[in-house]
Amino acid sequence: MKNRDIIVLGQQDWESALGSNNINIAKEFAKQNRVLYVDQALDRKTLKNHKQDPLVQKKLGYVKQRKVGVEKVQDNLWVLYPSSILESINWLPEGFVYEIANRVNNGRLAKSIQQAIVQLGFTDAVIFNDSLISKGVHLKDLLKPNLYIYYSRDNFSSQPYFQKHALREERNIIAKSDLVVTNSAQLAEIAKESNPKSYDIGQGCDLSLYDPGTSVAKDLQAIPKPIIGYTGFLTSMRLDIELLAHIATTRPDWSIVLIGPEDEAFKASRLHQIPNIHFLGNRKPDELATYIQGFDVAMNPQLVNELTRGNYPRKIDEYLAMGKPVVATKTDFMQYFEGYCYLATDGPSYVTFIEKALQVDTPELHQNRIAFAHTHSWEKNVEKIYELVGQVMVDR
Repeated sequence: MKNRDIIVLGQQDWESALGSNNINIAKEFAKQNRVLYVDQALDRKTLKNHKQDPLVQKKLGYVKQRKVGVEKVQDNLWVLYPSSILESINWLPEGFVYEIANRVNNGRLAKSIQQAIVQLGFTDAVIFNDSLISKGVHLKDLLKPNLYIYYSRDNFSSQPYFQKHALREERNIIAKSDLVVTNSAQLAEIAKESNPKSYDIGQGCDLSLYDPGTSVAKDLQAIPKPIIGYTGFLTSMRLDIELLAHIATTRPDWSIVLIGPEDEAFKASRLHQIPNIHFLGNRKPDELATYIQGFDVAMNPQLVNELTRGNYPRKIDEYLAMGKPVVATKTDFMQYFEGYCYLATDGPSYVTFIEKALQVDTPELHQNRIAFAHTHSWEKNVEKIYELVGQVMVDR
């Protein structure tokens, strides 16, 4: 995988405020290859509900101009803003009408990608698909890449949106892929049911953003200590709202700091009425280290469900890279971190472990956490992909 042309697909826009695996992987690919990162194509529902959003307007401009929306963002790396609008069809029942409509959607997206391929002069391209399912289910057949890699990093079986079509379609994509990589052993086992060439490559982390010597964010300095903090999307699908309420009300002398955008359930929750819970809103990825630096204990108060049980929460590496003590919900996958995190099972054990983390902390523990996190760099993660690609090419 050197001097190759790679097309990266995914569910995350390049300009999103939230970090994303496929963005980090695309940047790592671009160190030795030419990379085209494909942004989310506009669909009718997004256009209707978010027409005034600047990114939606930018994409709409390319659609209206019928122009190939390719922009260079760094050496060897371009972003494509597809110059087409896709139909919002997930509400359709399984069957002929849905299949025809989705083939049309895939065809429109493939046309935009093909135009970019021609403009950039890509040849014998590799497709790396990070969970673009319905909109990408036919892209291997339409674009005919030299190699097709599917990346699984979430179990979508518990999410209603994906249950209608995407679970079936993801199995089809996995079965047709030349290689499947995942960020957890559980997801690799699930993928192997459809494709034996499925491998767990672990998780990467952009450790350059997490310097344990960084300063503390100014708006955190006014909050009373000790600070028990969380960074990431505040979503009721993954996080336990009642657990957070229990921690805050049991220990009103602790400041619970939550950093990230909220879903509707979080916005409407009673957490906003608890005085020692502080919602600081969304922050850019390159700002997060200044907030983590101010945490006395970092936490990941997950629910235990199909979405989280085998999921690799990369925020754990981010916390550890800052040397912070971490208390997280015990899941099947989190046992991987057992030597470096306190793993809690309920509200009382969370309180007990946070108390312990506040009392028992040393420079040696800080350094051990940092060293462990540095074994999970994106460079090492992508090296594993390259090794597996080499094996696949030899087997052809």
